Amino acid sequence: MTQILDGKKVADILREELKNELLQLQERGINPKLAVLIVGTDPASLAYAKFLNKVSSKAGVIFEQHDLPESACELDVKLKIEELNSDPLVHGILMMMPLPKHINKQRVMEAVSPLKDVDGLHPFNRGHLISGGVCLQPATPLSCLEIMKRSGITLAGKHMVIVGRGETVGKPLVFMALAENATVSVCHTGTRNLADFTRQGDIVVSAVGKPGLIAAGMIKPGAVVVDAGICEVDGQIMGDVDFANLKEVAGAITPVPGGVGSLTTVLMLKNLVKGIQLQEQARKWEEAEVSC
Repeated sequence: MTQILDGKKVADILREELKNELLQLQERGINPKLAVLIVGTDPASLAYAKFLNKVSSKAGVIFEQHDLPESACELDVKLKIEELNSDPLVHGILMMMPLPKHINKQRVMEAVSPLKDVDGLHPFNRGHLISGGVCLQPATPLSCLEIMKRSGITLAGKHMVIVGRGETVGKPLVFMALAENATVSVCHTGTRNLADFTRQGDIVVSAVGKPGLIAAGMIKPGAVVVDAGICEVDGQIMGDVDFANLKEVAGAITPVPGGVGSLTTVLMLKNLVKGIQLQEQARKWEEAEVSC
């Protein structure tokens, strides 16, 4: 019988862990604060910020939203980021995307302190991700791994086929899976005969945003299928995977919604806690250097 990987159930476990971690910080007089920066009035960004405010407040995290107008120049955004970087009471920064076209996304992301980068997108964090160092990891690929590991699925020795090479999921997932001792293959828009590759995977993770991309006959019996793709079709949220047909073949599979996406917000808040720990460690190192 196919195992449905229940993201909501795993998220409940993670929320309980987060609750305990936050209590420990609060007992030490630390009140974690997340600052969200929005440039412009993108409806999806505003809606997610509203949702994140609700989730943060429920978890016991202080939420602070900073809005800049669509006309703000890149320097305005960087100055606001620097203000948040320098504020010792702000422990995490989330730069909402998309940015207005006249602002360079890469330069803006590089301005965020890597120790407050709850999205895990700073080049510093990317570099440590590749080299196996301690860093803040992006929430969606982390969700892909957590939903499997928390459901009793091991990655060591398994062949993982990742469909999608995007900056936020596909690319970081490669190195995160390698760190779990999986063997990794990557497919993308330039891959010919996609099914020839996906049928080899013990685990298939798709993160493209194309409904029906992973169809019946494209996986081997008993494979684990993780759907990290998301798009809206006729008002419905859909993933990359033909869930109805593949669940008859797969050994385990994530639904959309109710799968990977259920974990991302709580994992971002756990990044906030991890960031506090890294910030404390950095201060200790600075103090040690000064005393030398």
